[in-house]
Amino acid sequence: MKHFLAVTAAATVLTLGGGAAAWAAVDDPPAGSTIVDVSGDRDHGWTIEHYDGSVDYPPTISEARAECDEYHRRVSYVRCRSELRTWYHDLGQLKRALDYAHSRQ
Repeated sequence: MKHFLAVTAAATVLTLGGGAAAWAAVDDPPAGSTIVDVSGDRDHGWTIEHYDGSVDYPPTISEARAECDEYHRRVSYVRCRSELRTWYHDLGQLKRALDYAHSRQ
């Protein structure tokens, strides 16, 4: 009986909580800086579109690597290249996530 009540309570909370979140999402638009679309790739360049209509164009991988090559200290160079790999990997994941979310609408 306890298990049944716990499951029922959890289902009620999730149902009402999801409904409240959907209701709030309809009334309040997202922040202007919210990313709504990412296109491109690391070799040809990215386009990042925001909810407010602004667009960012991060550099291509070759341009960013050239920036890293200007560092003279080995530690700075390695840090730059590591951040670069992480940044472009995350952009790729964000692009796939947004494509998936857009296909679900």
